Amino acid sequence: MKDTLKHQGLRNQLSIILKEKGILNNDVLSAIAKIPRHLFLDSSFESFAYQDKAFPISADQTISQPYTVAFQSELLDIQPGQKVLEIGTGSGYQTAVLLELSAEVYTIERQNILFKKTKMFLSKLGYRPKIMSFGDGYKGMPKYAPFDKIIVTAGAPYVPKALLAQLKIGGVLVIPVGNTSQIMHTYKRTGATTFEKEELGACKFVPMLEKKN
Repeated sequence: MKDTLKHQGLRNQLSIILKEKGILNNDVLSAIAKIPRHLFLDSSFESFAYQDKAFPISADQTISQPYTVAFQSELLDIQPGQKVLEIGTGSGYQTAVLLELSAEVYTIERQNILFKKTKMFLSKLGYRPKIMSFGDGYKGMPKYAPFDKIIVTAGAPYVPKALLAQLKIGGVLVIPVGNTSQIMHTYKRTGATTFEKEELGACKFVPMLEKKN
């Protein structure tokens, strides 16, 4: 597949739609308008790539709805150069958004087939996370902690203590919490053992799985 002027026009329209839905961060909107989402999907979905919908990808996972990607990215409020841990690389689309926001990205994926495919694909597009690893997202990446921001892109039945522990003081975790459906949460670390929690409405993600395959 190629990236054409038509695709660029569709991305611009998608960015406008997301702004109308309440996304106000211009850097996030610019990232959405720049990244060729159709390349992250199976070719059979190309004509639908710039609709504000989630679609299936490899390993029974999904590429998130663009609004969800933009919403989580906006909640992170990334500043250039900040260390961001992404739990659930998936298709790599959210990873690309984080990189377009000038974050230093550390990302982890538990599905080995998806990990290998996405690592090769991101490199081909010129997107290079600082670290991309195969493993259990519940454990995070303690070796590289602490992080300014942490984003979880799957529905977690509970908030992993390991992820909270890997936040810097002042850092923010964005995570959907729940089983069949979730509530989007943010946790801001205010001290060694204290956090400010905020709930931001219902959402739906594939489940966050334990025990890497």
